[in-house]
Amino acid sequence: MDINERKITFEEPDFLSVFSYNENYLLLLENKFNTAITIRGNTLILRGEPGEIKIIEALFSELKYIFKKQGTFSAQDINTIISIIDVNGKPKEIVKHGKGNEFIIYQGYRDVIRARSEVQIEYYNKVQKSDLVFAIGPAGTGKTFLAVAMALAALKNEEVNKIILSRPAVEAGESLGFLPGDLSEKLDPYLKPLTDALFYMMSPDKLKSMYEKNIIEITPLAYMRGRTLNNSFIILDEAQNTTSIQMKMFLTRIGASSKAIVTGDITQIDLPDKGNSGLIEANRLLRKIKGIEFINFTEKDIVRHRLVAEIVRAYESENHKTSRKKSE
Repeated sequence: MDINERKITFEEPDFLSVFSYNENYLLLLENKFNTAITIRGNTLILRGEPGEIKIIEALFSELKYIFKKQGTFSAQDINTIISIIDVNGKPKEIVKHGKGNEFIIYQGYRDVIRARSEVQIEYYNKVQKSDLVFAIGPAGTGKTFLAVAMALAALKNEEVNKIILSRPAVEAGESLGFLPGDLSEKLDPYLKPLTDALFYMMSPDKLKSMYEKNIIEITPLAYMRGRTLNNSFIILDEAQNTTSIQMKMFLTRIGASSKAIVTGDITQIDLPDKGNSGLIEANRLLRKIKGIEFINFTEKDIVRHRLVAEIVRAYESENHKTSRKKSE
């Protein structure tokens, strides 16, 4: 067996010091790999079989990315990266938009948009293979954000010639009539999460140009009736707040050479009749149809602030207790 030595010096002075403060992190790697891993200052020294060294380099590259974004990383981050890097040091199945070991989905205006967990990679792969994907799970898992990134990537690669983003105009405690301004201004708060994602990934000038040319369209779900959407990448966000009739209407708008993603969180239904959620019904009726895929996120997949996962877990625990009491 060939044994190689590889030294990698990182410009980020505090990056490798995370391992000094958390000795268990290095132990995680030593238990996983046969390669000798030594850290001296801001230099990583790897001594082992060339193929395994390549994998460890890929792993540290991803950890560096997380460190630059969050200022630290966790044992869960290490385990997640280990689970999604294959024997070639590349993310599993991501080839089309990926570059080496970077998990890239789209090169955004402010940042590179990546899949950051195994479930996000599964999400990406299902969207590439299927024309209709339902992404269901709690807030903060990247359902909508990655959907927008995948839509922009498809547009850039000329797989579609239009992006359509839609949401039902349903929120808790307020109605359109109570909001100030004309109809466009009234709708803006409902569509804000979609516009926020676009502004993060595109320059204002380019986005304005695409709006004006109708290449990117953001519209409330009610305005979709009667349309046939060909050669489009369509995203329906907050789908838990669609009624059964609205969901059927939306799904039957999908035309030739189009792709659609439906996202939602069935624990946050704001409809007066929560049992009438079109997303819950679609989840029940459409799972066995070939060509339609479902991806289910959990609180473990949340990539926002770590407290978001704790908050979601606390509410889910309380909901389970309430459900048990009602059943008793």
